[in-house]
Amino acid sequence: MIPKPETMFDRDFEWAELVRYAGYQGPEATLGVVSGRRRQGKTFLLDGVCRANGGFFFAASEATEAESLRQFGAAMARFQGRRTPYRFAHWDEAVEAMMRLATSDTGPLTVVLDEFPFLVKASPELPSLLQRALGPQGRREGGPVRLLLCGSALSFMGNLLSGTAPLRGRASLELVVPTLDYRSAARFWGVEDPRLALVLNSVVGGTPAYGREFVLGDTPADLDDFGPWILRNVLNPGRPLFREARFLLAEEPDLRDTALYHGVLAAIAQGNHTRGGIASFLERKSTDLGHALTVLEDTGMITRDPDAFHGKRSAYRIAEPILTFYYAVMRPEWSDLERPGQAPAVWERSQSTFRSKVVGPHFEQICRTWARWYASADTLGGQRTRVESGTVADPTARTSREVDLAVFGRADDGREVLLAIGEAKWNETMGAGHLDRLRRIRELLGKRSGADAAGTRLLCFSGAGFTDNLRGTAATDPSVQLIDLGRLYRGE
Repeated sequence: MIPKPETMFDRDFEWAELVRYAGYQGPEATLGVVSGRRRQGKTFLLDGVCRANGGFFFAASEATEAESLRQFGAAMARFQGRRTPYRFAHWDEAVEAMMRLATSDTGPLTVVLDEFPFLVKASPELPSLLQRALGPQGRREGGPVRLLLCGSALSFMGNLLSGTAPLRGRASLELVVPTLDYRSAARFWGVEDPRLALVLNSVVGGTPAYGREFVLGDTPADLDDFGPWILRNVLNPGRPLFREARFLLAEEPDLRDTALYHGVLAAIAQGNHTRGGIASFLERKSTDLGHALTVLEDTGMITRDPDAFHGKRSAYRIAEPILTFYYAVMRPEWSDLERPGQAPAVWERSQSTFRSKVVGPHFEQICRTWARWYASADTLGGQRTRVESGTVADPTARTSREVDLAVFGRADDGREVLLAIGEAKWNETMGAGHLDRLRRIRELLGKRSGADAAGTRLLCFSGAGFTDNLRGTAATDPSVQLIDLGRLYRGE
């Protein structure tokens, strides 16, 4: 096992999988695919593997086929210590030479093609050429190359191995490098105060680059420094985070009608999570949004979460926090923010929006994440199988009640049971009234056919604390669980 570089934070699983793949001793060439959203450290990972085992790393750029071939030929010559670069007329020649970099005498060799979508954009036949090189004939002629294709265009990388794509069924490794979750992100930033960690995460999420290159290691000193940190790094026209959200859209090759995509993301950031709500915000028909929503899903910018209690309903949410912050806080104030000196006034008048449109929804999502991955079976009353949000109709009150999270599990006989329901309030002290609301929802769910809510536990999440009355109830009733910020970040 090649040791992970000391400068690499977390990524133990990803490193181990890459090292295992690169060290496979078989005589044949193999294929691996590495994908993930931008700025997650994929290149850092792959470059680290190549440096550790002497592999060949080629970072493609957005260029014509001829220019890419010249760059590739020069890079391969440098790798082999040749004074003159290779002159490849076509990619079939380049692929053939690349697959012969390793021989039975040299043993396995890691070869990385980073930003692979750039190469295919100029040379669409490249996946087919790789398919041939990895086929029976190519394996006889080539050596034990451990080829790794890497890219950030999620829709492209997802289709690379799907359906009737040429490389379908060829990969020995399919590795997705995720963003750091909220607990790992807090450790990455070195933030111990859970309240500061959460508001910081609501803006930059778990993207490693935002904590290093983009801010030059500038971390808020404490909660009082959070606002000044926003002004220094996010609302500052001279810093890269200022335009990052716009660049994220511009870098996606499948986003062509950018005005529509900007509008959809703005609608979701403003609290419109259903297709009908998004359509109303944009003053369009809901049928006009199908393609745009699908593309945004495929690129990983939004997620579609099914309603826990209505199979045909779903809610759309923005997956990248920096996008939510941009569309909720920055985009409506863009003309002022571009003028130096105006950011403090914009930030001051945006506090209400920041709490309700950015931190509040993000807090709810983190509560669902905690229930899904960190809460113990003792807390939830059983082993969970899924955690979702949803709505429940209340005929008596003639309204619908929102359920911030619903935790499902399985009974011994295989039936699905509702282990727990929960409510999350970021800036509100929770009391007996919130518990009564959860009890009412549990009662409504118990009356639904097919729902088993008899033992459903009630979870209260708060970023502001709980009343003494509610604490007293929870102390004597194990079916009532109180989860504060400390428990979210350090407990189960």
